[in-house]
Amino acid sequence: MKPKLLIFLLFPLIGFAQQNNPKTPDSLKISNIFNLGEVVITNHQNKDTLNRITSKAMESQNKMEVSKALNMLPGVSLTASGPRNESMVSVRGFDLRQVPVYMDGIPVYVPYDGYVDLARFTTFDLAAVDVSKGFSSVLYGPNSLGGAINLVSRKPSKKLEYDGSLGMINENGYRGNVNIGSNLGKFYFQGGFSYLDRNSYRMSSNFIPTANENGGQRDNSYRTDQKISFKVGWTPTEKSEYAIGYINQQGEKGNPVYTGYDTQNSLLLKPRFWQWPNWDKESFYFISNSAFDDKNSFKTRLYFDRFKNTLDSYDDATYSTQTKPYAFESIYNDYTFGGNLEYNTKIIPKNDLKIAFHFKEDVHRENNLGEPVRHFIDNTVLIGIEDVYKVSSKFTVIPGISYNIRKNNEAEDYNSTTKVISNFPDAGASDAFNAQVGFFYQLNNQQKIGATVSQKTRFATIKDRYSYRMGTAIPNPDLKPEKAINYELNYTANLFEKITFQTALIYSSLSDAILSVSNVEPGKSQMQNFGEADYKGIEAQLNYVVLENLSLNLNYTYIERKNITNPNIHFTDVPNTKVMGTLEYSPIKILRLIANAEFNSLRFSTSYGARVPDYTLLNLYGSGKISKNFSLDAGVNNIFDRNYSLVEGYPEEGRNFFVTLRFFNFN
Repeated sequence: MKPKLLIFLLFPLIGFAQQNNPKTPDSLKISNIFNLGEVVITNHQNKDTLNRITSKAMESQNKMEVSKALNMLPGVSLTASGPRNESMVSVRGFDLRQVPVYMDGIPVYVPYDGYVDLARFTTFDLAAVDVSKGFSSVLYGPNSLGGAINLVSRKPSKKLEYDGSLGMINENGYRGNVNIGSNLGKFYFQGGFSYLDRNSYRMSSNFIPTANENGGQRDNSYRTDQKISFKVGWTPTEKSEYAIGYINQQGEKGNPVYTGYDTQNSLLLKPRFWQWPNWDKESFYFISNSAFDDKNSFKTRLYFDRFKNTLDSYDDATYSTQTKPYAFESIYNDYTFGGNLEYNTKIIPKNDLKIAFHFKEDVHRENNLGEPVRHFIDNTVLIGIEDVYKVSSKFTVIPGISYNIRKNNEAEDYNSTTKVISNFPDAGASDAFNAQVGFFYQLNNQQKIGATVSQKTRFATIKDRYSYRMGTAIPNPDLKPEKAINYELNYTANLFEKITFQTALIYSSLSDAILSVSNVEPGKSQMQNFGEADYKGIEAQLNYVVLENLSLNLNYTYIERKNITNPNIHFTDVPNTKVMGTLEYSPIKILRLIANAEFNSLRFSTSYGARVPDYTLLNLYGSGKISKNFSLDAGVNNIFDRNYSLVEGYPEEGRNFFVTLRFFNFN
């Protein structure tokens, strides 16, 4: 759908909503959380600004992608896979294979490799994004070695609610979205549509041209993402709720070529000319909570998720022919179905006990154009118990335990020479126990402390076990789950009714880590349970209401990762230090100004030592209310046009601006 067509579709909706709701509040603040989609151990977690980003915060700084929204939190670092043009994050040093992504508690990560390109997940229809770090609820299910990320959708509270936007990004990008909801008492509906299109992004004027990139507009950096979502719900009683939801994402993107100077990187002399004509995801889900009485309830999540992906590799930068040996068209056609059942009882005094059962089947189907389809099927099951034990009004103990098992039901190998498909050797089942306990104490009305320890695991993905990695690796179907023991001490204080301070000391010990071992055979690597490592660090956040119209937010992250197995091999993609500061000022009621600064220390891009230097970014945003139902937002990112990278050879965007017209009718 083109931007001009989008405008014609949106403005009739705006007019209809205005005519039928002339007395609605005039604030843009969005706080309609779909509580049924949350996965929390205790309700107070929702107030923890170390671990939640709300829609209001995302909108205030124009964070259109989930990855960039998450980067606002301490303990989270923005990362990227340059060779695949994927935007990701790490949480306390753990990547997205170890910190799975959910939508309303339903897994949405890609079955094949466990990753997900967070740039494809826009924030326009979200109420909040929650991050559980280390001590995450066992109710999320398996593979949450380092935590979990949950995207929480919206739920309307009024008879008619709407909001949306139309905007421009630089001179060649467009955005638009609309959300409409209605709550009619026992029934509600929430729907949304969004469109994001960019022909390319502009590089910093400080970029020095290379053989593969001449600067200016970054070659092959286009993207288009469209999303439709809706949810229908029924609340027959105050404590019972049933909802059916649907999400359809359609994306396409280019992949800018490597433009670095690393002589050990094969892409220096043999660049990839890749494009994704489709990156599509479709999800159907049913979530319910049935309250039998005041002390017993039963919650279900059932889902079917489909993922289709096409990758085209071309001969050269014209992206027009596919005749060279390295040219191909790779097709993924995956789906996942499953569900979880959760029984909650408070029949035992002082205890809030939950018993959960999860089942998930991942089906991966792949082939290159002209080749037969190979099939891979994994089944994963979890049984878990979690309890919130109120020892006293101030002291709470939260234990949890789960048993996880993964069984491979099908794994097909393909010989491109003989054109024959055969089965990989039977790998059998792999199982693991997870256990954790947390202690939380309320010192007084203004201060609380906590201590947690959790043993978590992650099963090897289909790619970990079976991929030849374009002829450079040997499959290893017998990989065991990797393990981590996560420790945390945390403290929260509210001081003088103006300052909120939160901090956490963290330490993780990893064993059986799945790493690539080089030269298992001459010139070929293999994924093995080879690694031991320690992660340690601190994260902190300070919110200070300086004046009624002036506030300051500072957050700090330090993470140190030590490779015990082989200290000469560097961990990649995560800076040791990240500091972020945001100053928000409202000189008059209808005007808000925000200044944001971010510092990242240097990070390694390869295990052998290629790295990118530290960088500091400054961004400015402004929002002015121009009428009861409209506001105008504008901003400039990377004001000083810094030439910086998250991955060596893949420079990020230079100075860029946006202008957005927002419309709304609720607080």
